[in-house]
Amino acid sequence: MKIRYLLLLLFVVFLITPPVSRAQIGGESTYKFLNLTNSARIAALGGNYLAVYDKDITLSLANPSLINEEMHNSLGFSFVNYYTGINYGFAQYARTFSKIGTFVASMQFVNYGEFVRADQTGEQNGTFTAGEYALNIGWGRRLHPHWSIGANLKGIYSSFEAYNSFGIAVDVSGSYIHEEGNFTASLIARNIGLQLKSYYSGQTHPLPFELQFGMSKGLKHLPLRFSFLYHNMQKWDLTYKDPLVVAENTDPMTGEEKKQSGIGDFADKTMRHIVIGAEINITDFLSLRGGYNYGRRQDNGVQSKMATVGLSWGIGIRVSKFHFSYARSRYALVGSPNYITLTVNLQEFTRKRTAVN
Repeated sequence: MKIRYLLLLLFVVFLITPPVSRAQIGGESTYKFLNLTNSARIAALGGNYLAVYDKDITLSLANPSLINEEMHNSLGFSFVNYYTGINYGFAQYARTFSKIGTFVASMQFVNYGEFVRADQTGEQNGTFTAGEYALNIGWGRRLHPHWSIGANLKGIYSSFEAYNSFGIAVDVSGSYIHEEGNFTASLIARNIGLQLKSYYSGQTHPLPFELQFGMSKGLKHLPLRFSFLYHNMQKWDLTYKDPLVVAENTDPMTGEEKKQSGIGDFADKTMRHIVIGAEINITDFLSLRGGYNYGRRQDNGVQSKMATVGLSWGIGIRVSKFHFSYARSRYALVGSPNYITLTVNLQEFTRKRTAVN
């Protein structure tokens, strides 16, 4: 029975989790750009991962088990205007081969801009650039009417002035799809790999491994879909202790830190893993999206003025054969990155030409 292959895949994921999950949060790993959100649709729903089984090619990089034959001959382009002159983008193309499955080739880049080169005394000596790149080959296949699997193979190159590094990584995932119930659930292990060449000789670093679970459910009589993501399953405590905040919460008499109650602490740690989102299709040509990321709000917000940190929103528009998506995600008070995605299926142009002939 083909389901046993999916169960075997998930067992392998859990088997490899312990040795690679020790140091993955807060600057303890390299190639963090691999976790950048690659789709305006995903960004609008609050995270970097989505479990929605449709023909949107931009979901394939975040969750390869969503790759399916309806993506055949699709193109996808995304561009993100990030912070302080940093920008990054993606280009994707899908092709289906009978009896093998569907493949998606993706090119990812991050441009950190131009910097002034200076020595220890401050004397300037020209400029230099910095950037990171990844070439991804994704594969997905439906094993059963309700089960799908997929994987991404990533070749990684990173360059900062005269320092460069090479690496390789793999994503593996499995999805349960119930199309009649409009429900999808996925489990994915991301960035399983290693640094083949480090920036400094003899100083290798782990990759940003992450285990995620997501699901989505569409309502039966309303064009509304809810999404749920539980990220960083490999690590329970995602809190960051700011030394300044710890000092403010320290009892001056006892020197002990004031902590939340047991229930409050458990709820806080749980919610830091959770991202929720909703998408409503107003018409066949217009979609509205929104999301909430509690962990992002707690980590990046200012307690005296949280504003809309952690919230995100977006819009999807179809014009002729082109699908355009735009999103803004509030990471901090300093601003919100702009996400732009354009997708098109080249098959639609072929169908029109055939119809005319």
